[in-house]
Amino acid sequence: MNKGTGVGTGPTAAAAAAAAQKQKTMMQRVETDIGNIVENFTQLVNVARVNDPAVGNSQEAFMMEMRAARMVQAADSLLKLVSELKQTAIFSGFASLNDHVEQRSVEFDQQAKKTDRMLARIGEEAAASLKELESHYYSSARRTAESA
Repeated sequence: MNKGTGVGTGPTAAAAAAAAQKQKTMMQRVETDIGNIVENFTQLVNVARVNDPAVGNSQEAFMMEMRAARMVQAADSLLKLVSELKQTAIFSGFASLNDHVEQRSVEFDQQAKKTDRMLARIGEEAAASLKELESHYYSSARRTAESA
């Protein structure tokens, strides 16, 4: 796991800067799409006003279709943005989870090495103690009395 050594450096700072830029871009997209929906809806309502003369104007009908199509495009763009946000949330969650798993794995590896060293030291101490006990046993008077 690489970590930056200074303030504002390293992968963490780069990831934070990229996330901030992505958030700014997404907020601009949201503002643009919502603005487009509101503007097109306003224009659609203005064009759809009922006039006193009951004259059907193909130009007005075309304007209404065009505004409705633009509203649908802006709504579709918002839906794509929501999908992208969901994917980002899922994948960033996995990324942080992977980082946590990697960190815990390193900690467990260190603990395993520490435990191995401790077990080796205990084994050496046990072997030394056993050797000392054996030498006392073989040199004891009781042992020599039993063998005679």
